[in-house]
Amino acid sequence: MPHSLALGANSVIMHFARLCLAVLAAAMLALPALASPAWAACEPARLAAKYPSLKGVTVKIGQDGESPPFSTRDPKDFSKLIGLDADLARAVFACAGIPVTFITGSWSGLIPATMAGQIDVMWDTLLYTPERAKRLDFVVYMGAVTGVMVPKGNPKKLKGLADLCGLKVTAGLGTTQEAQLREVAATCKTEGKAALEIITAPDIPSGIRLVQNGRADAFSTNKALVSAMAEKMPGVFDFAFEIQTGAKIAAGVAKNRPELRQVILDGLTALAADGRMKKIFEDNRVDASAARTPEILTD
Repeated sequence: MPHSLALGANSVIMHFARLCLAVLAAAMLALPALASPAWAACEPARLAAKYPSLKGVTVKIGQDGESPPFSTRDPKDFSKLIGLDADLARAVFACAGIPVTFITGSWSGLIPATMAGQIDVMWDTLLYTPERAKRLDFVVYMGAVTGVMVPKGNPKKLKGLADLCGLKVTAGLGTTQEAQLREVAATCKTEGKAALEIITAPDIPSGIRLVQNGRADAFSTNKALVSAMAEKMPGVFDFAFEIQTGAKIAAGVAKNRPELRQVILDGLTALAADGRMKKIFEDNRVDASAARTPEILTD
């Protein structure tokens, strides 16, 4: 073969080899991405294959229906629940092809109802704690910030937790806010300040009414709820201050329901990947930056 032809053939071979290597490298780089949860997709037609124990099951979701903007009754149809948590729950289970029904009850009773199997999922501004994780498994999807609601004009001029000594403050029974107030009360006592009186409320409306009728100086609860109430009733309530706690909001399931737990994780991951989670946050006027990468916490 002439020398010039040999060189041409070698050049073609080398170019082809480089092209193959480039394609192979791109494929190798793509493999982790394809395996990533961010590529999760809704596949309702594959319900029986992916989640066999849930085929033919209608999942019962527990909410209080009294926690705007997370769970509240639709003013156009009181039999329907709307809000961030209600909308997320519907979208997650629709993603898997699983029908749902909502069971309403007092917030403090939803955790034991989930443990007892009376409902399948508690999806209602539930905060993960290691203590609660001894009884339930959690699928985290959002970061939580506590807010303090006060009467219009903030008459006590509250700017932080240290200002609560000597006041009457309410929080939901069994909530992380109640636990936080008890820590503040202990600090007030240690520092020789006036005692903080804690009034536990069985549900959100009770806490709101305590502030509205002057029986409590402030209500400590989720920031988004405080913001919603201050916006809904601007002549009645104000947002006093927020507390960054690093807490995580999650859906809770019984510890003997790993497949149900996985459905929620897969659905949330798919919603986050295709942008629907962000839209649900925005539609309910909740800061979408509060959304977290979905994860399961079992202890």
